[in-house]
Amino acid sequence: MSNLFSLSGRVALVTGANTGLGQALAVALAAAGADIAAAGRSVPTETEAEVKALGRKFHFIQADLGDASVSTRVVDEAVAALGSVDILVNNAGTIRRNDALDFTEQDWDEVMNVNLKTVFFLSQAVARHLVAANKPGRIINIASMLSFQGGIRVASYTSSKSGVAGLTKLLANEWASKGITTNAIAPGYFATNNTTALRADEKRNAEILGRIPAGRWGDPKDLGGAAVFLASDAAAYVNGAVIPVDGGWLAR
Repeated sequence: MSNLFSLSGRVALVTGANTGLGQALAVALAAAGADIAAAGRSVPTETEAEVKALGRKFHFIQADLGDASVSTRVVDEAVAALGSVDILVNNAGTIRRNDALDFTEQDWDEVMNVNLKTVFFLSQAVARHLVAANKPGRIINIASMLSFQGGIRVASYTSSKSGVAGLTKLLANEWASKGITTNAIAPGYFATNNTTALRADEKRNAEILGRIPAGRWGDPKDLGGAAVFLASDAAAYVNGAVIPVDGGWLAR
């Protein structure tokens, strides 16, 4: 049974792997045996050290993921450095907060470009590589509680994460016959840079914790098991799913 969860011999491309959820995802995949290509703006020094300490290869690809045109270059560089891309984790994301009456076009576009547009074109670039190589693969998108709910003051973020859920299902439908599964993980409320403002707001922090049956904010390491599962042979027949990892938030 343990071999079903092994990622030995595979390469995972993880976006936004320098901190928080992306770092935890990259380290979990490496612990399961995968070599890691990390794409983003900032050099993920700490992530690189953790991955290499696990005996896995690591390659950093400098890329502004707000520009979807980098997608093919990112995948080509990962393949050149590590031999393949078998697993894609679309983790990189950004958020802007403002009342819907005052939300700007710039804040809309900046979030949608990173959270949805580049997610599609990176997925497309990886799928093209896999199809050309006649290899199976795994795409794992990072969705959100706001793939299911509306939220407040985050119009572009909610729209992008709802889009991620729909895109996950669309790609699952189109690419299953090619041996590529596409699933998503929907993190609940995690202690990351994106939630600093919420955790600093005493009232909102108390409201959020009061609804989470687990009674705590998620730790980024809580996502690792779901990611390894979806990337592994154990999930060969799981496709088009959006799996909440939320401490029971949605069950409330």
